[in-house]
Amino acid sequence: MPLNGAGPLRRSPAKDREALDFGRGIISRVSRTFAIGIALLPGDLGKAVLTGYLLCRIADTVEDDGACPAARRQYLLARFQACFEDPDAARSFASEAAEIQADENYLELVAGTELVFQLLGQLPKKSADIVARWTRELATGMSEFVGRYPDGIRIQTMAEYRRYCYYVAGTVGHLLTDLFYYHSPYIRERDYQRLLAHCEAFGELLQNINIIKDIPWDVEHENAVYVPEELLRKRGSSHQTILSGDWVVENRAALYDLVQLAKDDLLESLEYFNALPKMAVTIRLFCLLPILFAVATLREIERTTAMLQSGGAVKISRQEVRSLILAGSVSTISNKTTRWLVSKTSRERFNLGLAKP
Repeated sequence: MPLNGAGPLRRSPAKDREALDFGRGIISRVSRTFAIGIALLPGDLGKAVLTGYLLCRIADTVEDDGACPAARRQYLLARFQACFEDPDAARSFASEAAEIQADENYLELVAGTELVFQLLGQLPKKSADIVARWTRELATGMSEFVGRYPDGIRIQTMAEYRRYCYYVAGTVGHLLTDLFYYHSPYIRERDYQRLLAHCEAFGELLQNINIIKDIPWDVEHENAVYVPEELLRKRGSSHQTILSGDWVVENRAALYDLVQLAKDDLLESLEYFNALPKMAVTIRLFCLLPILFAVATLREIERTTAMLQSGGAVKISRQEVRSLILAGSVSTISNKTTRWLVSKTSRERFNLGLAKP
C-alpha cells in the first residue's frame, strides 16, 4: 500500500519529457565531470546512469548538511529509500527535505526528486532494479555514518575510512558495472567477472581524491573530517589542527597513506578500463575521462599544500580538462595509447594548445 495513500506516479509522454529535460538540465550543475561522460552514453544506458547519479546525489545532499540534526537526516534518508517502494512518496519527500541547506543547484535537485523518480520509472525493469539496489545501499551506509557521528563525521581509522568509501562510492562502481553488463551487447559474462574484481576501486578512485583535495570545504562547510584521525595522530596532529598553519608539514605527511590508496585505486581502475571490450567505445570513454581527471588532480595534490589551508582548493584547469577530453576521445580504443596518456598526465599538465573560448 502506498505510504501516503495515493496511487503511483502518473506516466504520460509530457511528464516523461519533463523529467528527462530536468535530469539533463540539472546534471551539469551538480557534476561537470559526470555530465560530460553521461552525455556520451546511448539510449536507456545513458538514461539509467543519469538517473542513478542524480538519485545518489540527492542522498548525498541530505548527508552533507552538517547543520541539520543527525536524527532528522536519518529520517530523511529513510524517507528517500521508501520512495523506491512507493515512488509516489517522492512528492512528500521533496517537501520534507526542503529544510536542507546546500548549494542552490543541489537544492533544486532535491526539490525535483519526484521528476528523478519519474525518470526511474521510464527505465526497463531490470535497469531500474539495478539503480534501486545500489542507491539504497549507498543511502543505508550514509545513514549509518550520520548516526555514528551525530555532531559531524570524524573518521577515526583506515578501516572505517575504507568502509565509508565503499558505501558512498564503491556502490556506484557496482551500479555502473551492472548497468554496463545489462545494456551493452559487447560485455559478456567473462568481461563482467573481470569488471567486478575492480569495480569498487574504480568507483572509489575519485572519492578518495575528492576527500584529499576538499579537506577545507568539508571542514568549513559540512562539519566533516574524512582523513582518519589515526593517520594524523601518528604525526602528532589531529582533526582539530588539520587546517592549522603550524601543522602543515605533519598534516601533509599524514596524507601519504591516502595518496597511496588513491594510486592503488588508479591502477585497479586502469585494469577495470582494460577489461572493457574495445567495441564498447562509449562506455570506455565514459570510464576513461574520470580516470584522466583523477590522474591530473592527484598530480596537483602531490605538488601543493592548498588542501591543508583554510579556503584552499586543488583544481585542474578547464583548459586541461578540454585537452584530456579530446585526447581521451582519440585514444579510447587502444589500451597502449591510454597507458601513455595516463603516464604523461601524471607527470605534467596535459595541454593540446587549445585556446580559451
